[in-house]
Amino acid sequence: MKTERLISSYDEINDTFVGKIGGMNRYCADYSISDGIFLAIDKDNVPCSVFVEGASDVFNVSKSMMENANVKIAIDCDSLFLSFIVFIEDLKICSIISENRYGIPKLNFLMDTNY
Repeated sequence: MKTERLISSYDEINDTFVGKIGGMNRYCADYSISDGIFLAIDKDNVPCSVFVEGASDVFNVSKSMMENANVKIAIDCDSLFLSFIVFIEDLKICSIISENRYGIPKLNFLMDTNY
């Protein structure tokens, strides 16, 4: 699993979470992988950002929990399945495993704010 530095921010007023890989501004494809969760992949098949609309509701946690700076996002994908897991303070707050009906290429990444 490749690890990249995650820069995360949470907007409490709009209840949106944005996480992006440090130093990356580009994306090639954007996928809606679940209600409210969007994943952007660059041309090299590296996840470059995650956007979550209605984050506290999507993750079923308080807005104060969303403001925590210790976030990890694990993404594992092959031609059949996509696994998307979010940790805040090492507590698993979201785990999605679904069929890869999005056509997302094979990848295995950990996006970590503490990297």
